[in-house]
Amino acid sequence: MKKESIYGLTFDQLAAWLMEQGQKKSRAQQVWDWLYRKRVADFSEMIDVNTECIQLLEQHFDIATLDEHLRQESADGTVKFLFRLQDGNLIETVLMRHKFGLSVCVTTQVGCNIGCSFCASGLLKKSRDLSGGEIVEQIMKVQLHLDQARQDEKVSHVVVMGIGEPFDNYANLSNFLRVIKDHKGLAIGPRHITVSTSGLADKIVEFADSDLHVNLAISLHAPNNDLRTRIMKINRAIPIEKLMEAIDYYLEKTNRRITLEYILLKDVNDRKEHALELVGLIGDQRRQLVNVNLIPYNPVDEHSQYQRSEQESVRAFYDALKKKGVSCSVRLEHGTDIDAACGQLRSKQIKKGANSDSDDNRVAVG
Repeated sequence: MKKESIYGLTFDQLAAWLMEQGQKKSRAQQVWDWLYRKRVADFSEMIDVNTECIQLLEQHFDIATLDEHLRQESADGTVKFLFRLQDGNLIETVLMRHKFGLSVCVTTQVGCNIGCSFCASGLLKKSRDLSGGEIVEQIMKVQLHLDQARQDEKVSHVVVMGIGEPFDNYANLSNFLRVIKDHKGLAIGPRHITVSTSGLADKIVEFADSDLHVNLAISLHAPNNDLRTRIMKINRAIPIEKLMEAIDYYLEKTNRRITLEYILLKDVNDRKEHALELVGLIGDQRRQLVNVNLIPYNPVDEHSQYQRSEQESVRAFYDALKKKGVSCSVRLEHGTDIDAACGQLRSKQIKKGANSDSDDNRVAVG
């Protein structure tokens, strides 16, 4: 029988469950400490938790539902993990090193149905959502990797930008965020967490009304409906006007900055006229709370119609935004000497028959 991941429970849910099983409420704090502070790999390692409680946990939960299938390490310190789930599916998680700390990019779904025409994640359609526990465990596996290096390093930032549309898995995403923010556990500050969405307007509104208080990024990638529909088929269902209404609601409700992500595609959306159209779309009222993140495109073999914008085009686009008073930045690249595009490693491994149990497929690469 498949058991639920223990990491899928928030502290309050764990405490409530233990009390339902006849355990003291204080047991929850003991178990939580072992999971997130001492980071044990097995329930039996919780040496100050009574035997009855340990047996209950072992009967109902798993502490490990992900196996490291493959690892790629870049010269810049980026580490891309390919994890195998209990059902044999593969997902990607990425550790990135920044001046401000260590950031982990997590996946929320097996595959993706959004179908952005430039994206490697959507090459394989969504087969299921990840549970909250499977999302949390990605952080735990990366932290274990850091612990084993004995450098006293800790995951400090989280971006929910991996495979899948996070807001299409909203309930499990919410649980994940509550777990990693909990000050008694991983204690990752909400301002150090960013969720990226392709633009599910109703969920943006729900997110604004929540008490999660983490950062929001929107994958925009085009300044008008015709171009965005060519690049992102979701724009047929949720056109830019509807998306901007949801963004306005979010800005008014939260008064928090929002990031508009814009992948620059050579001769598609990277001209100065596009930059000026984007300035007009943002408008004066939104300008103070919006940052545009310009993203150099990582080419994908299956999407050969797109190429990376020239450096001169990137600079001209950036300058056009800045001159109009729009806050913007160019995303620093990570892992360019490995399979940099999100979903690319998973797609390649599946094509190679990575779901076999061959020992060769389990070798980590450096």
